[in-house]
Amino acid sequence: MTMLTPEESPPAARVLLIDDDAAFLQAMTRSLARHGCDVQGVADPAQAMAVAPVWQPDYCLLDLNLEEPTSGMDLIEPLLAALPDLNIVVLTGYASLATAVAAIKRGARDYLAKPVDAQTVLLRFGLAEPASMEDGEAVPMSLKRLEWEHINRVLADHDGNVSAAARSLGLYRRTLQRKLDKKPVKQ
Repeated sequence: MTMLTPEESPPAARVLLIDDDAAFLQAMTRSLARHGCDVQGVADPAQAMAVAPVWQPDYCLLDLNLEEPTSGMDLIEPLLAALPDLNIVVLTGYASLATAVAAIKRGARDYLAKPVDAQTVLLRFGLAEPASMEDGEAVPMSLKRLEWEHINRVLADHDGNVSAAARSLGLYRRTLQRKLDKKPVKQ
């Protein structure tokens, strides 16, 4: 077995955690740090925009419902303008398909509903492997899988009529057809 010296070991993933819930911020910061991440937790948008360009995080866990006047949704584009390679996962206690789609369109890589644990966050960042399903616990669906399920449900509601389903989803018929032509997404 080969041991890595500190100079050879890969650097810890830098995670910027933005949430105005102090208890959640503290708990998730500690939990991600226990999993080997270098975590910087901030409670407000101004602080996040001051820290991000200087600290240069690799990942960002961003609460959608921050206190006014700025929502988490409004932070996605400025964060990506400052750090184009930043992997942003939006987190909310009030999940909906509309906000998930809006977050992805603005540049977020994924979307999670609270409550969430560090293992799930690390999975969405691509920093962990899925646990085995031996314990019977369900793995939350990915955003792409959720979209696939929703599209197929709407299509079934319209008896397979692609044009009617596209209108209902607010998509062009051709866009919906392209999505349907792709193979189903795994969990």
